[in-house]
Amino acid sequence: MATLCSRSCLSFLFGVLIGIFSLYFITNYFSFIRHFSLQPEGQNRSEVLALGIQSERGLIPSGVDSAMADSLYRHVRVLCWVMTGPNTLQTKAKHVNATWGRHCNTVLFMSSAQDSEGLSIGLGTGEGRDQLYWKTIRAFQYVHRHHLHSADWFLKADDDTFMVLGNLRWLLSAHSPDRPVYFGKRFKPYVKQGYMSGGAGYVLSREALRRFVAGDSRDSLSRETFHPFIPEHHLIPGILPKSFWYWSYCY
Repeated sequence: MATLCSRSCLSFLFGVLIGIFSLYFITNYFSFIRHFSLQPEGQNRSEVLALGIQSERGLIPSGVDSAMADSLYRHVRVLCWVMTGPNTLQTKAKHVNATWGRHCNTVLFMSSAQDSEGLSIGLGTGEGRDQLYWKTIRAFQYVHRHHLHSADWFLKADDDTFMVLGNLRWLLSAHSPDRPVYFGKRFKPYVKQGYMSGGAGYVLSREALRRFVAGDSRDSLSRETFHPFIPEHHLIPGILPKSFWYWSYCY
C-alpha cells in the first residue's frame, strides 16, 4: 500500500512539473512569435518598432544585444538559394522568404519556371526527382554568373529546410571563403569522397564554386550541425533504429 501511494505521489508530482514546464514553454513561445512576426496588415509601423529596434537583419526585440550578429551579417555574407517549384512556391517557399530567408544577405528561389510575381527564377528545366540534378547544376551556374562577388558563402537549401543563419555564420566565420571548401551533412555511399545531404542543406565557399573539398562541419564535441530530418528524429534517442539507412550513410 505504501509503495502504491509512493508511486501515485511521484506520478502526481511529475505531472505537476510537466504542466509547469509546458506553461512556461508556451508562454515564451508566443512571446517569441509576437516579437519576430511580420508586420500585421494595417498596423502602424511605429507600433511594430515599439516592440524592438530595426537592424540590418530586421526587427530585433528590445533589450537584445545584436552587435555580434550584426557584425557577422556584414562580414560573413551568405547568399541563400532555395530549391522550389511551381507547386510549392506559395505553400512553402513564401514562408521561407518570410522567416529565415530574411536573414540571408541575398535569397534566391530556383524553380523550373518563373512565377507571375517574380519571386522565383526560372531555370528552364522540368520538375520531379529526376530533374533535381539539372536544377542544381543550372542554379549554381546562375549564381556563379550573376552573384559570384556579391557573397562570401553560397547556401543551397530546399523549400522545406529551416536554417539558423546566425549559427551558420558563426560556423563559417572561422573559415576563409577563398579556400575551396563546403560544409553540410556528409554521407558516404556511392562515391569515395562522400557527398552532402541535399535535404539538410549545404554551403559552399566562393572558391568552392569552382572546386569542391568537403569540410568537417561538426562542432567541438563532434556533434553534427546539419540535419536532414525533422528535429525530433535527431533529438529523441532511439527514434531512428540502427537498421535505418541513415546510419550506414554517416561517417
